Amino acid sequence: MTRLVVEEIKDDLLSRGYSRRQMMRVATMFGAASAFSGLNAEMAWAKSENLARSKDAPPLVSIGGNTWATGPMAAGLAAATANFPQCNAYGANNAQANLVRAISQTENVPEDHVSVWPGSTEGLVHAVVAFCSPTKGFVQASPGYDDMKFSVDYMQAPFKTVPLKADYSHNVRAMLAADPNAGVYYICTPNNPTATITPVADIEWLVENKPAGSVVLIDEAYIHSSDNYPNNTCAHLVSQGKDVLVARTFSKIFAMAGARLGFIMARPDLLKKLILYSNGGPDPVVSGPAMACGTASLMAHAEIAKRRKEMVENRAMAIEFLQKRNFKVLPSQANFFYFDWKTKTAKEMQAAFRAQGVSIAGPRWPVWPTYSRVSVGSKQDMEAFFNAFNKIVSA
Repeated sequence: MTRLVVEEIKDDLLSRGYSRRQMMRVATMFGAASAFSGLNAEMAWAKSENLARSKDAPPLVSIGGNTWATGPMAAGLAAATANFPQCNAYGANNAQANLVRAISQTENVPEDHVSVWPGSTEGLVHAVVAFCSPTKGFVQASPGYDDMKFSVDYMQAPFKTVPLKADYSHNVRAMLAADPNAGVYYICTPNNPTATITPVADIEWLVENKPAGSVVLIDEAYIHSSDNYPNNTCAHLVSQGKDVLVARTFSKIFAMAGARLGFIMARPDLLKKLILYSNGGPDPVVSGPAMACGTASLMAHAEIAKRRKEMVENRAMAIEFLQKRNFKVLPSQANFFYFDWKTKTAKEMQAAFRAQGVSIAGPRWPVWPTYSRVSVGSKQDMEAFFNAFNKIVSA
């Protein structure tokens, strides 16, 4: 079986233009894909925040890491706790099959169109490994979620960025023009860092006009925070059998960032190619309790609606606060927002807020050095942000 997998990988790499010498470099990506996912900037930020604090320091109001303000859902916690006693065995209580079934029912896609991953980043990185090459590049928006660039560079694939449109949506026509022969066209909607939506019609245009053999990778990590959810997802493109991979994570509204759980929806042949580069498969290894938690959380419809409502209200409150003070705030469709200090850099404002016990995101996107990103926390979190803001701005 292993021999067959190795031969299948060789055939795939040769078909994408890799020489046999280059294949040795790519082979290291089997382990490196996981390593690159560990370079996730959000994770690195959270780790640095924790390490920088002395153990005696009062806790920070943490609204910079794009995680949810509250913990996992009660139903999910109960399910995870019930699964733990069976963790001495692999696949206890059919946790993965149950999760796949729940995703299939929720997203209206066939079960064989769902692949479960430890978070979303690792699946995104594997898409680069599976579909990019020295002759098949990677195209994304700028500013955008750029964690895949590490693996794109390692794969020695062309990397192109295209500025967002005036309304901060992806310019799909310019993306196609930037590399008409790319292997992956990546769209993050709502986008990180701008929190803005790209219309489904634009994504559908790209899917229909892209080159044969390429894929459109659609990252919907923040989709539950958008106003028009669930009517603005691209899951229907998966059901229609299009050349798309739709990535989701449980790190946001389900508040499971540390549990590492996500999934990718795509045609079985695309998933097979993706999983081929996960040590030959058959599936990525995911924690049983995490999958049990995710399954129960997906079914907690009332709690999902409650969390959405509270987040939207707190987001509107924070944006109104800034707009009344004449700050430019980008229109947000995510559980965070982005605004411009104009005369101050994000780096110095991050330090100023930290001195007030509030942690906001620092400079991540060089193209916008004066913009800060703030995650939407609880009402108390946002009031702490307001208090810190008033002290800093009036100083």
